Amino acid sequence: MKTLVIVTHPDIKNSIINKRWVEELKKYPDEFTVHDIHALYPDGKINVQAEQALVEQHAQLVFQFPVYWFSSPGFLKTWFDDVLLHGWAYGSKSGYKLGGKKVALAMTAGVDEKEYRPNERYKYTLEQLTRPFEITFAYVKADYRPFFAYYGIEYNSSAAWVEQSVPQYLSFLRKL
Repeated sequence: MKTLVIVTHPDIKNSIINKRWVEELKKYPDEFTVHDIHALYPDGKINVQAEQALVEQHAQLVFQFPVYWFSSPGFLKTWFDDVLLHGWAYGSKSGYKLGGKKVALAMTAGVDEKEYRPNERYKYTLEQLTRPFEITFAYVKADYRPFFAYYGIEYNSSAAWVEQSVPQYLSFLRKL
């Protein structure tokens, strides 16, 4: 079954790595469904039933986004709030529609990985900063997998650096 990649980037046209990942994933339509929620809902009004139906059609979900203020872009939180409803995603009569589905995060981070450590600039690891996602997916009984992160675009935006990320990302997705 195909992997649903929910892309959340408020400016994908000017993105460097996220845009490149989307371009690559679109080359493999039999493996990946690329779902850019900013492009689909420019007014911010999410079609909840359509989103839920799309999620139900996939056994694996990946949320792809740049790290914004030590989390995801705000529209992803809106997506969670609107789509992961009681009676569908959780609750005794919900059927837990994400139950057992493999779910992961794929993030780009501007700074180097070493800066996300205790006693460094940002004091916390990305693993620590993404714990709200982990508990959310546990709550809806999804199978939360380790995340993928590509660091350092602020320091190295060369074409070679960007291209180096592509096979790593594809490998991550294919091993879910």
